[in-house]
Amino acid sequence: YEYGLLGGCAIDATGRSLPDETLDLCRRSDAILFGAAGGPKWDNVAPAERPERALARLRKEFDLYVNLRPIRGRKSLAPTLPLKDRLIGEGIDFLIIRELAGGLYYGEPRGVYQDADGLRGVNTMVYTEREVERVVRQAFELARNRRKKVTSVDKENMLEASRVWRQVTLRVHKEFPDVELDHLLIDACAYIMILDPSRFDVLVTGNIFGDILSDEAAVIVGSLGMLPSASWGDGKPALYEPVHGTAPDIAGKGLANPCAAILSAALMLRHSFGLEAEAKSIEAAVDAAIDAGLRTGDIKQDGMKTVGTAEMTNAILSNL
Repeated sequence: YEYGLLGGCAIDATGRSLPDETLDLCRRSDAILFGAAGGPKWDNVAPAERPERALARLRKEFDLYVNLRPIRGRKSLAPTLPLKDRLIGEGIDFLIIRELAGGLYYGEPRGVYQDADGLRGVNTMVYTEREVERVVRQAFELARNRRKKVTSVDKENMLEASRVWRQVTLRVHKEFPDVELDHLLIDACAYIMILDPSRFDVLVTGNIFGDILSDEAAVIVGSLGMLPSASWGDGKPALYEPVHGTAPDIAGKGLANPCAAILSAALMLRHSFGLEAEAKSIEAAVDAAIDAGLRTGDIKQDGMKTVGTAEMTNAILSNL
């Protein structure tokens, strides 16, 4: 592996949030294992150079249209989870598939304008048949290797883009007669995710809805510090990153939960390199450390040992 700069550290070193050197390095690589970008230090840079836009550019450059977030609520973490025990049961286990390269975050026109009513902010939600088809097909393929159920989430009753989403999803479903399909509106889905998370197996949705729902799901499984993600397209490289941000309030203090980053590396081994046994061994080592009662501050419990980043990492390594 090689290191590249992206985001705030890249701005400090080069003046650009996504230097050409980093982009060239990514093009030569089979996978990208990403940390986090952003922080208040760079809030006042030009909008095009904001750290978060660099990540968006990376996703767009490699057409990373699938974002996978495995949602696992471990039974051993039940006392820290906001849900009642009866909802957690033996654990929560579903996938969120978020379309990542289109929708409201990339639609044109966009911008801030001045008119007779003052400032006007414009963003455009656009989805083409091709964009919807390719991501929902990935959801159906993943469901075939799980419990064979896909839930498609849209706002079909209000948004034309969602009507296209639902029509295309229904058409693609005909290719997967062994997989069950149901539909939920985004507001109903947010409600049901709290009320009955075990209902879901594979959930597929558009960019902005997936952004919101996956963070909601992170909360119900304990912490953003437990949530990895993978993003891929039809070629190389794929991108793997923890869902959490930079957490500048605790940066450099040895307090951060390393599990999401470590689990993102496991996803990398599985999806980019086909190393399933190795991926499972990392995931099992994380589970073993959690089951042994080690807790970073974001998942701390009474009576459990609260540890820092290094100690949690060493505990995971000792279980490999």
